[in-house]
Amino acid sequence: MLVLNTKEDIINLVIGATALGTGGGGDPNEGIKLLQGVLDMGKPIRIADLNEVPNTGLLAVPYYVGTVAPNATLKKPSKIKDPIYTAYSEYRRFLNNDILSFVATEMGGGNTAVAIYIASILDKPVIDGDMIGRAAPELLQSTANIVGIPLYPAIVVSETGNVVIIKEYSDLDDYESIARYISVLAGKHAVVIDTPMTRQQAEKAVVKGTLSLALRLGKTIRETVRSGGDVALAVAKVLGGWVVFRGVVDRYDWRNEGGFLIGDLVVRGFGRWSGMVFRSWIKNEHIMAFVNNKPIVMPPDLIIAVGHEGPVTNDKLSVGNEISIVAAKAPSIWRSEKGLELFGPRHFGFNYDYVPVEELIRTYGVVEHG
Repeated sequence: MLVLNTKEDIINLVIGATALGTGGGGDPNEGIKLLQGVLDMGKPIRIADLNEVPNTGLLAVPYYVGTVAPNATLKKPSKIKDPIYTAYSEYRRFLNNDILSFVATEMGGGNTAVAIYIASILDKPVIDGDMIGRAAPELLQSTANIVGIPLYPAIVVSETGNVVIIKEYSDLDDYESIARYISVLAGKHAVVIDTPMTRQQAEKAVVKGTLSLALRLGKTIRETVRSGGDVALAVAKVLGGWVVFRGVVDRYDWRNEGGFLIGDLVVRGFGRWSGMVFRSWIKNEHIMAFVNNKPIVMPPDLIIAVGHEGPVTNDKLSVGNEISIVAAKAPSIWRSEKGLELFGPRHFGFNYDYVPVEELIRTYGVVEHG
């Protein structure tokens, strides 16, 4: 079991989770603030392997749902001071059962911290893993939906005062719409807790080791920044990935639509990429990427924008930024037939069959290996 009890630890973990968040996954500053609050209470953060939690009782998945658009703000005044704790209390009452431990829904500077926060203030461990292995825009992109674990019952709580129990849903699209609309009503986001599962079920679904990976990745990023090294190459090395592009943001068009940041990023290359153009289609996260209009990374594989100081989230990108693009493989569970149905290019409206990133870069050729 890992125990974190210093500010250095939490910053490393949040920065690493932000990189794995592929441009989304919540605000890292909010994530650090949440976890600093845990340390200020004198509580350690305990990160456990699945086999370190009891074989009885339930695990659950807490997170924020909503847009990452920078102009989105919560309605005021807030009626619920701590919606994460309120969601836990109401959910426990509805389940008539305590929750032994929590699993992050995804990797990201904000959402990974949510699971760590609620576990730690309750003196419970958080599982070393998550339900995606990166960040993703929609609730249906959960490994639970690949292995057949229902996400219901669920609770959705907004700071504005909405507390909604979803006993069941007719299908995943309806569930996505219900939870997303509550976030839209709140103005920005709402807290969800869902996917109550046994440890045996979690063994099938959880992408294991991602919190310890984030801790290692964040430490590497910060050490590389301090030494003046190449941050993108350092990220690629830890993830076994590739630097596929370097350039300057030439255009970034985005809109806040239906509880998502929908965007189109254009980067003009320099150095060995001079004369080339990188484009990424964004739905909260980087989803699909092209170089000179040819696919270079397809979902569910990872697309990570990295600046000189570390990962850059999609609400912070702006014209003139110098960035590098790191690509890495998605967890193997997402490359399954069911995984690609939920998270492949055709799910997002792209008329392409999925091609793994390692095959795309083999024909592309202009890469730097980590």
